[in-house]
Amino acid sequence: MVPLRPVRGSGGRESGSRGRVRVRVRVPGSGPGAAGSGPGSGAGAAGPGSGLGALLTLSLRPQVSSASASGALPKRVKVVEVGPRDGLQNEKSLVPTPVKISLINMLGETGLPVIEATSFVSPKWVPQMADHTEVMQGITQLPGVSYPVLTPNLKGFQAAVAAGAKEVSIFGAASELFTKKNINCSIDESLERFSEVMAAARAANVPVRGYVSCVLGCPYEGKISAAKVAEVSKKMYSMGCYEISLGDTIGVGTPGSMKEMLTAVMKEVPVGALAVHCHDTYGQALANILVALQMGVSVVDASVAGLGGCPYAQGASGNVATEDLVYMLHGLGIHTGVDLQKLMDAGTFICNALNRRTNSKVSQASCRL
Repeated sequence: MVPLRPVRGSGGRESGSRGRVRVRVRVPGSGPGAAGSGPGSGAGAAGPGSGLGALLTLSLRPQVSSASASGALPKRVKVVEVGPRDGLQNEKSLVPTPVKISLINMLGETGLPVIEATSFVSPKWVPQMADHTEVMQGITQLPGVSYPVLTPNLKGFQAAVAAGAKEVSIFGAASELFTKKNINCSIDESLERFSEVMAAARAANVPVRGYVSCVLGCPYEGKISAAKVAEVSKKMYSMGCYEISLGDTIGVGTPGSMKEMLTAVMKEVPVGALAVHCHDTYGQALANILVALQMGVSVVDASVAGLGGCPYAQGASGNVATEDLVYMLHGLGIHTGVDLQKLMDAGTFICNALNRRTNSKVSQASCRL
């Protein structure tokens, strides 16, 4: 277990202008104004200006904190992009298969190491994912990038492997009622289903990631005990899941509840095998993620443009926007390998395709959408 080491002093805080988008005003004739450049930077669109034709240029290069030098934060974070699956599954209108394929291919070019591509669930339960086979066979799988898919049971696993999946995810919850509504069985029954998938995965040498939903609250049961989250997480890890993603499915968590939950789970599962998956319903996602980073977690799920929700969690907003997460991580001096500009381009593409405004604060600040 990695002990909790709170960040002290200015090294662990954003102060002054740190972490903010800087706006520079350039008046013709007053000299050039340079925007941020290089990976992770980009120029914003011009604002309306004044009578002098002032040009607003937005810098996407965050001020870098020295927090990581204290040893409290990881030097590198693996960002798991869940937009094509968790982000799109809640869309009421069917997203055309070519759009999904193009989105995944664009995300692959950003440097993201993991892109959750689709879900092999019954079309009866999630119609948006009915084209899972076409998506898997249509995308360009780049070397060094993982394209896991969600599989609820043995039938889904078999279909996923047949479609070319090389990694899968299973999903349960720390809430009995949510499990019943989400995958139509009890927690114990879901674990039995997982054992079938795990056995088949071991035989096929396919790695399996495990999701635990409702770790900080449930739309049906309310608060979930940290001990229950730790219990379910331990069982899934013991079954052979190489990584356990802890999901605040309805986004009700706070830094305090995140700390309490992780403290309990880290007694049962190594911190190196944990990830966090935070929805931003109450605007707490980045704060919760920062707490997780301070406690040693180095894997974070996110969704491009903040897309998403949950078909079985009424009122849940999308995941934390991948653009906002990457901006924060880069500002903390944490390496991700992700090109923020290319990531924003992918967000622009899917928002245009869905005819909606991005939920990414970074993209909004850059005047892209």
